[in-house]
Amino acid sequence: MRRYAGMIQAANRRLRTAQRIFDFQSMAHLTSEQCDRALDGVASLQGGREVEGGSAGCNQGRRPAHIKGTLLNTSARHPRARTMNTYVEMNTKGRMPILGLGTWQAPPGKVEEAIKHAIDLGYRHIDCAHLYRNENEIGNAIQQKIKEGAVKREDLFIVSKLWCTFHEKSQVKGACQRTLAALKLDYLDLYLIHFPMGFKSGDDLYPLDEHGKVIPSNTDIRDTWEGMEELVDAGLVKAVGISNFNCEQIEKILNKSGLRYIPANNQIECHPYLTQETLIKYCRSKGITVCAHSPFGSPGNPVSTLGKTRYTSLIEDPTVKKIADKYNKTSAQVLLRFHIERNTPVIPKSDKPHRLKENLQVFDFKLSDEDMKTLLSLNKNMRVYSMPPCAEHKEYPFHVDY
Repeated sequence: MRRYAGMIQAANRRLRTAQRIFDFQSMAHLTSEQCDRALDGVASLQGGREVEGGSAGCNQGRRPAHIKGTLLNTSARHPRARTMNTYVEMNTKGRMPILGLGTWQAPPGKVEEAIKHAIDLGYRHIDCAHLYRNENEIGNAIQQKIKEGAVKREDLFIVSKLWCTFHEKSQVKGACQRTLAALKLDYLDLYLIHFPMGFKSGDDLYPLDEHGKVIPSNTDIRDTWEGMEELVDAGLVKAVGISNFNCEQIEKILNKSGLRYIPANNQIECHPYLTQETLIKYCRSKGITVCAHSPFGSPGNPVSTLGKTRYTSLIEDPTVKKIADKYNKTSAQVLLRFHIERNTPVIPKSDKPHRLKENLQVFDFKLSDEDMKTLLSLNKNMRVYSMPPCAEHKEYPFHVDY
């Protein structure tokens, strides 16, 4: 009997050790299959019983199953059934990590170190764009981490975007190749059309006329999309998508003759002041996942409207702060968790080490249904990025409700 008691005690010690190891920071870089195997190993130490505690990153609520952007809750009694997915599956079967890192306005000279630190922390989803003018530094950081053995290319989910001055079908491939060269990559996991508006081609990213209005091109978004589809065929990207598109513009692509690839993702501004409920529901009905940019309302951004109107910054919103206090979390963490509860990938931006770490600490709590309703009730349809110089463009996306 003493022998069996010793064996049980040893097994329990191994179990406690395993559960301490599998926190989110260590599991964020794992694929879903690796996460499953890890949790199965913990469960096996319990004789196959369901794991009730442990992992902050993978053991919160039932694991959702994703089919073309829709969310199905499973009630299967299985050691993995209570784990939380840390990715969303796109219609290509590619998996987008639900929490990523935005790089808009990441300052030159700092972004390289920020990306390296982020990868060390466990970030695997990195959102880039030609417009941000920092892809070369981001590429340096990615390559260094791959060379060090800290991460493999296949573990990363790298996104970039086609800028508006490259909407001519003949320009799409070259624009993507320049991004790949800057990032020092052979392929992108996802390539998006940054905005549905085509601008006059040239070196000026924002060509303006004498009245300060953007100079449009005569491009058709359907032709631009054909250029995007060719990138998939050429193996330059694994998936293509859109950004800041409204439902009418999405329909234009979906209804085009000869469509070969449905957009995998629509990246849109989304936060409690702009909840986008109708657009998100529409996208999911078409098999298109949604990713949220500007989750904090970009209060420090010079083009942000928040802080310049009668509305306060989201981070300082009294309702958000009250909910944060309830969970002993920061307002930023609550705003990120808001998107995770909605099964919407989110890409907060930061180059500060303590913020990068803080933004990852959102998998150890769950917002109640009541708190989610409260946050959704803050909707004011207030958009940070309204882009006034583009308001007269034929493809300006923000004239319609969704």
